[in-house]
Amino acid sequence: MERLRQRADFLAAASATKVPTAAFVLQVRRRGEEGPVRVGFTVSRKVGTAVERNRVRRRLKEIVRLYGATGLAAGNDYVLVGRRAALSLPFEKIVRDFKRALVLCEQRQPDPIPPLKGGA
Repeated sequence: MERLRQRADFLAAASATKVPTAAFVLQVRRRGEEGPVRVGFTVSRKVGTAVERNRVRRRLKEIVRLYGATGLAAGNDYVLVGRRAALSLPFEKIVRDFKRALVLCEQRQPDPIPPLKGGA
């Protein structure tokens, strides 16, 4: 499992399948190539202070670490966009939402999109 770090990858995932939940929005993009799973996390300043944003990001990372290995498909990019509710919701509820979102994403996935050329 690799991390998404480039802005172009985040933008590409934003234009693909989205499943909103109370604590996060899961965005999934099928890359059209076989490769490792890539996961990115983003939490905007609207969520709160740096401490609160980091707490949301840590909770989302832990969910992916614990439960992502079985549900994430190779060749896909996943982006979790954190929401303020992730601070107050019980961890178990966020986990249930994550598992449900993965199932819904799999049902909604369109055909693979060719890889980006030139890093743009």
